[in-house]
Amino acid sequence: MSKVWFVTGSSRGLGREFVEAALSRGDKVAATARSTASLEDLVATYGEAVLPLELDVTDRAAVFESVKRAKERFGRLDVIVNNAGYAQIGAVEELTERELRDQMETNLFGAVWVVQATLPHLRAQGSGHIIQLSSAAGLIAMPLGGAYHASKWALEGLNEALAGEVAGFGVKVTIIEPGGFATRSGKNPDPLNNGHMAQPDPAYAGLRQRLAAVTGKQPAGDPAAAARTLLKIVDSDEPPLRVLFGQGFYPMIRQAYTDRVRTWDDGQDLAAAAHGDLDQAGR
Repeated sequence: MSKVWFVTGSSRGLGREFVEAALSRGDKVAATARSTASLEDLVATYGEAVLPLELDVTDRAAVFESVKRAKERFGRLDVIVNNAGYAQIGAVEELTERELRDQMETNLFGAVWVVQATLPHLRAQGSGHIIQLSSAAGLIAMPLGGAYHASKWALEGLNEALAGEVAGFGVKVTIIEPGGFATRSGKNPDPLNNGHMAQPDPAYAGLRQRLAAVTGKQPAGDPAAAARTLLKIVDSDEPPLRVLFGQGFYPMIRQAYTDRVRTWDDGQDLAAAAHGDLDQAGR
């Protein structure tokens, strides 16, 4: 039985790869993008199997309307891919309120609106799979990426909680954490050259230069391979809650988590001191 997908951010990058992989094997896809002009070639190739939808995920009402149209067109929803998002780059001191809010509106709130719009349909079916595109940046943090990291770390916690909430309804959740992929849109695995840039403060010029010398060195992944892997995940009876896409960042992530555990271990005396002893305090 073919699956019905609802995919945000379908115009380019990994989202586009996911849509094409699903359609090429006979699935149906409601593909959303800010402009449906970027989806016209998909309609020409796959006809009624693809429903192009113009959507800005920050518009909650528009998200609900798009999900309604997809359900009416295809009769069901099986795979929900929260892919829409972008990277806001800049030191925390450099970020404007608007830049930080816009980052959260798209990457975090947009994903929430999609979940809230689709979940009633998935619960009614007693099945479905929510795929959340996070990032290696949702697991580790680097200077100049504070806004982007904040949005992705928030998605990690949100979706882990969501997974526990919906498991009893037969709905699965998987958080995809990609590194850099050489997509046709020109995505560069270097985060300093891939995103919206805050107005630079000269105070951070030296930091930018040092980071530029060491970032973007990870090997770019094959987007077609990522799409094939996603198909395996959505077809699995027991998909993982989390999965890294790409190998370049794994050593960094493993070291970061090792360091965190060591820090907590080393700080147990402080933890005990902070806990206190209510009996000795006479309470």
